[in-house]
Amino acid sequence: MAQYIYLTGENLNVISKTLGPAMKNKDPGPIREMAERETEAGVDFIDLNIGPARKGGPELMEWIVKTVQEVTDLPLFLDTSNVEAIEAGLKTYQPKKGKAIVNSIMARPQRMEALIPLAAKYDAGMVALLWGPEGMPRDTDERAMFVSELYMAATEAGIQPEDIYVDPIVTPVNVQQDQIPHCLGLYQVQQDLAPGTRSTNGLSNVSNGSPDHLRPILNQTFLMLLMHSGVQGAIVDAFDQPLHDIARGKMPELLELMGKVMDGEEIDMSKLSKEETDYVKTARVLLGHSLYSDSWLEL
Repeated sequence: MAQYIYLTGENLNVISKTLGPAMKNKDPGPIREMAERETEAGVDFIDLNIGPARKGGPELMEWIVKTVQEVTDLPLFLDTSNVEAIEAGLKTYQPKKGKAIVNSIMARPQRMEALIPLAAKYDAGMVALLWGPEGMPRDTDERAMFVSELYMAATEAGIQPEDIYVDPIVTPVNVQQDQIPHCLGLYQVQQDLAPGTRSTNGLSNVSNGSPDHLRPILNQTFLMLLMHSGVQGAIVDAFDQPLHDIARGKMPELLELMGKVMDGEEIDMSKLSKEETDYVKTARVLLGHSLYSDSWLEL
């Protein structure tokens, strides 16, 4: 079980009501401010999500990489589906405290052929996204097939295993509850399939679409389940302090309790605090032991 995992801030994102316009207008103020805030919050990486960026993507990625690196030395995830924008970002990036990471490379031939050589050329890391030619993998076995394909292609291109970050795809619990155990299952066998690789995921996806007041406990509980599954990192809300505490090993008793839920141990709920009870209920929903509803904490 991981006791300390790295965190990547997700907040520098084009979908933000303030940062989206700032990216469009190349206004550095809000971009710098967010990068500084994420750095101060204690994340280990920052994700720069500029979206598809079909128009002017290379110029935007070059500008945002320069802007962010003026105020932080943290390594950056370059997050866009625009291949030309990825290369522009890699050309611009200065490796101060670590390599740039291409976020992401799907298990699709055309994406692998376009992006793996770029990651190798610029000595960058890559997120190996287990999304195949037909989309979402059906189960752990299909995820295993995709990670093997990506691992082989990347290492053959000269990318070191420790620069490959495996993402099995986190799904919203209120839409695809059945997929979550398969995501956890891939992490449990990852090192057998792709030895030496690291791991990541878009953690907040698990609570996407759930009521806002329930999202933090879903995210925090899922992080603990991920840690028990061997995950080494996650892309998260940089300003969720309990997530930081969990990731930095400051909640060992709660983490141990989540392990008992995962292992199917009998738990005497009458001896738990309200907080512990809520986390156990949430873990059972995420593991598929209970059906999801927006009122699971009240049941």
